[in-house]
Amino acid sequence: MRVLLPLLMLLLIACDKSAPIPPTPRPALVITVGQRTVAAPTILVGEVRSRYESAQGFRIDGKIIERKVDVGAKVSKGQLLAKLDSMDTGLSTQAAQAEVRVAEADLALAEAELNRYRQLNVRKFISDQALDIQEAKFKAATAKVKQLSTQAAVTGNQSSYTQLLAERDGVVTEIRAEPGQVVKAGEVIVRIAVPNSKEVVIAVPESRMAGIAVGVPAEVRLWANFNTVYQAKVREVAPAADSITRTFQVRVAVTEADSAVRLGMTAGVRFYHQDSNDLLLPNTAVTQRDGQSVVWVVKPDTGEVQPRAVRTGVFREDGVTISDGLHDGEQVVVAGVQTLVPGQVVRATETRSQP
Repeated sequence: MRVLLPLLMLLLIACDKSAPIPPTPRPALVITVGQRTVAAPTILVGEVRSRYESAQGFRIDGKIIERKVDVGAKVSKGQLLAKLDSMDTGLSTQAAQAEVRVAEADLALAEAELNRYRQLNVRKFISDQALDIQEAKFKAATAKVKQLSTQAAVTGNQSSYTQLLAERDGVVTEIRAEPGQVVKAGEVIVRIAVPNSKEVVIAVPESRMAGIAVGVPAEVRLWANFNTVYQAKVREVAPAADSITRTFQVRVAVTEADSAVRLGMTAGVRFYHQDSNDLLLPNTAVTQRDGQSVVWVVKPDTGEVQPRAVRTGVFREDGVTISDGLHDGEQVVVAGVQTLVPGQVVRATETRSQP
């Protein structure tokens, strides 16, 4: 009896113990795979420009005394755009021409002297050496005339450089100088664009350069009228990235641009070859496990998470594309995936932000 009593007490104490409390599920921010996670097509923003643009300036320094055109004016090749003060260049031209006339007079005198020396040499009145000296003087005078004539021609060209003429037919899109302003040689004064050949210039990040090449089709939409679609194709791709922005300049030619496509407008360019049915998840949803790209999928019945290998596509500024490994309706953890372990129970909370 003494033995049975302690055993009975131990049995009652053991029955009184409660079951162990399961761990509290960890909160997890998730996103549900579906239409909301479909990767949007690649649209890059650029500026409408002319394929042919001329940035023109004077070839000499000077002071602008007259400007003949305004922004938006249509000009023809050879039309006068602006003028510099030509007083100094005119005086230099006159001085150069005077020097030429002096040299021509010296040449005429040297030629006459040479003829006399030749006659005297024939009669043996002077030596051959004296004749050679006179011939050398004549050649020097001839060379002097050619030199000064060339310099006078250059000076004359300087006078013509005081007039800025249009290099092609087009429209004036920019003016950077006004009458009274002193400008340097080569400084851009007027910019002329050919309005008939329009294209969109875009800066493409390195991550989106895949498949972009000359001839690739695209579509262009103006921000001023986003409902109108213009067919286009890539005309030029920069061979090297910009050293500062690390982007490639791409020029997309608009094949049938109408009057609504105006120079300087903002336009969006969409490349057909980059459209797909890939999913887009936040970059924080993808991690590496055993050398593979994985995401953590939540089981709907138990709330457990399990890693799943996926095939990733392009890493973009707004997320990473997933081409294989996920199905509609599945929930994927998008935050804190580095601390998860297989089989861990979580309390899923749907994210409201777009990936």
